[in-house]
Amino acid sequence: MSISKQIVDDFVANDIAFVTTVPCKQLGGVIEEVEARPEIYHIPSNKEDEGMGLCAGAFMGGKRPAIIMQNTAIGVTINTLVTLTQFYRMPLPMLISFRGELKEPVACQAEMAIHTKPLLQQLGIPTYHFHKQDDVRELDAILKYTFMSSKPVAILTDATFWGGY
Repeated sequence: MSISKQIVDDFVANDIAFVTTVPCKQLGGVIEEVEARPEIYHIPSNKEDEGMGLCAGAFMGGKRPAIIMQNTAIGVTINTLVTLTQFYRMPLPMLISFRGELKEPVACQAEMAIHTKPLLQQLGIPTYHFHKQDDVRELDAILKYTFMSSKPVAILTDATFWGGY
């Protein structure tokens, strides 16, 4: 089974019925798998904070949401995460490609990698970092945790997890 299929299977098993995505080469397989699933309503977003607003609307409409995005836009999402998602206690699984670490071919990505985890920690957002494909076995428990605790949760997936670039 492909890693992308396994991730989306866990989404479906946890009743995630709405997913918004921002284009990302690393996450392309997951995005394609989301698009292929009739159980999931998929809306692409132009920006990550816009996607979080869509997820909030889906949650208020009774759907379990998730967002798929890159870490390079964490800075753009801070206001939305704090004043919308956290203030209203909305569970939001965030599957995030963690750009800027080992095997990263684009130098400017390294700068945001330095700040991603400290920003998430400062916001009090539980963060899990997948380095090896076996780490995906934790996803089901992470998804259950985010909906049980009504918190946003960051699942960082780096280049080694995806097998490089």
